[in-house]
Amino acid sequence: MEYVYAALLLHKAGKKIIAKSMDAVLTAAGVTADKGRVKALIAALDGVDIDEALQSAAMPMAVAAPAAAGSAAPTGKAAAEEKKEEKKEEEEEFTAGLGSLFG
Repeated sequence: MEYVYAALLLHKAGKKIIAKSMDAVLTAAGVTADKGRVKALIAALDGVDIDEALQSAAMPMAVAAPAAAGSAAPTGKAAAEEKKEEKKEEEEEFTAGLGSLFG
């Protein structure tokens, strides 16, 4: 996962996602970079529009939010459990969306 984060950080900073940059980001984060994994990620991202992939990954969460807001609000313990469940579902959706970065 740290390799994907490094690539996203480079992309957000407007830098090219190349092995040297990936190694630098991972090293700065305290991770020993595996050159094979770095090369594999760079190859997987070749030709991928990262902005579009991120936007399409964020869409399901944006659409689900208004639907959840319109439902009756539970109280007490049930509300806490529902919040945990919603957060878990959002994390799963986000993680699934990141998978689209790899083809």
